[in-house]
Amino acid sequence: MSKQLNISSVSAPGFLGLNTQDPSLEISNGFAGIATNCVIDKFGRVGARQGYVKVNTSSGTLGANIVTVIHELIQADGTLTVLFFGNGRLYKLSTSVAGLTAEYNIAEYGSNAAVIAEYTAGVANVGNLFELTYGGPGTAPVFTAGNWQAASLSGVAYFFQTGNDPIIYDPAVSTTTYRRVSEKSGYVGTVPKANVAISAFGRIWAANTQTDNATVFFSDLLSGHVWSTGTSGSLDVSRVWSNGSDEITGLAAHNGFLFIFGKRQILIYANATTPSTMSLSDTVSSLGCIARDSIQNTGKDVVFLSNSGLRSVLRTVQEKSSPLGDLSKNIRNDFQQVVASESLSEITSVYSEKDGFYLLSCPSSDKVFCFDTKTVLEDGSYRATIWDSLLPTSFCSRRNGDLLIGQEGFVTKYSGYQDDTSSYRMEYYTNNADIGKDGLTSIIKKIKITVVGGSNQPVSVFWAYDFTASYQSETVAIPAQSVSEYGIAEYGANATVVAQYATGITLQELTAYGNGAGKIVQTGFEVDINGFPISFQKIEIQAKTGKLN
Repeated sequence: MSKQLNISSVSAPGFLGLNTQDPSLEISNGFAGIATNCVIDKFGRVGARQGYVKVNTSSGTLGANIVTVIHELIQADGTLTVLFFGNGRLYKLSTSVAGLTAEYNIAEYGSNAAVIAEYTAGVANVGNLFELTYGGPGTAPVFTAGNWQAASLSGVAYFFQTGNDPIIYDPAVSTTTYRRVSEKSGYVGTVPKANVAISAFGRIWAANTQTDNATVFFSDLLSGHVWSTGTSGSLDVSRVWSNGSDEITGLAAHNGFLFIFGKRQILIYANATTPSTMSLSDTVSSLGCIARDSIQNTGKDVVFLSNSGLRSVLRTVQEKSSPLGDLSKNIRNDFQQVVASESLSEITSVYSEKDGFYLLSCPSSDKVFCFDTKTVLEDGSYRATIWDSLLPTSFCSRRNGDLLIGQEGFVTKYSGYQDDTSSYRMEYYTNNADIGKDGLTSIIKKIKITVVGGSNQPVSVFWAYDFTASYQSETVAIPAQSVSEYGIAEYGANATVVAQYATGITLQELTAYGNGAGKIVQTGFEVDINGFPISFQKIEIQAKTGKLN
């Protein structure tokens, strides 16, 4: 008489993100042991991240050099200009129709006339690069590096970097040139050659020069070129640090509060909308920010990288203190090990409200940590996954929701399901789990996976026993099918969108036949993403009980 099958199933596998910190047998089966090139989708499933498409159709004088900073200037009349640095030059993306086929091509969207019509109207979002030239009255500046921080005020884009003259792009004067801040008409005072700069409360705030790392300078109201008259001024915090001397590494603002980050502590000033009445509201003496470009305002929190992980300062006006949460708790050791190997000035980040995630790029390790901000876990952490093969050197989240990525020779957009024209590997592995009875081994007979999306492509199914890395595998195929990521209900009755997404979400159940036996089981799934989105809906393991372990 054959033995009855034991069935172990996981719905929405991996929806809690990675957990490499806790013992795998003691955590929920909703956690993942490996989640590479994955996101947690809006349905709570682990699925493939999107890829990227090139925005500029040629690299020109940028060559194969990296894009070090991307910034979107938003003018009062709604004009949007994307500016970026690379190869010691300042560029902007033009709005030529020539860039259209680079981002929205037939290969990605097919020959559907409705789709082409939809994206033809969006040519202002794409384009070719245009090199800005020096337009000032003096000698053109020579930039010593590309580690700029950008800020916009009153329709002007400002760029700051230690030891370099701050520069501006002022389209009211010229749309083809840049100049020094000191060369702007009406310039007063001395603009600091700062490493840190933000635009907040109608001013430019700057800090950390080569000679002063404990003073915050602020411009006059609505005048980023006025630094010694009006309501401009400075704030010396050298005697305010509560845990010994420190240096300013970053600034952030929210709800009238100014956050001044040191390497090991944080100062929080209230009433920063009116600097003359600004006062110290709170201090955090236990940790600070170690990487300037890790700081992102998510609307509710200020997220930043500390020497103990990714953190957020919960800002509630009524609170008298500022509790801290370790957002990277479930991958703490792995995360800190990667960060420790990086040059902190090269770490960059972005918060995408549209995608609901915070990305932190560690370029030397070729890793991007993706922290899902849509849901906070019970322990206060974010759900995390890791991306590789993307190699970003800068980010920019645009007003329209587009996520731009700086890479070697190109600005790209987070879009589609190819990296340019190449596939990339998605990997999802469960944690180790005991699927049998006490003291008995399990013999896997079948591994069933329900996948969403994909078309005419193989999925590699792996399994291993008892914490070994000796994986066995079988390849199963998703059949050719019409695939859409989104259903009609999300997009309403818009005829153009319905034409694109009318086929709805497709589900396929794939079966691999297992073998071998053991007490503890781990399963894994790998697939090359090459034009189609894929998510995992459910995993079911059918096993028979074997002998005593």
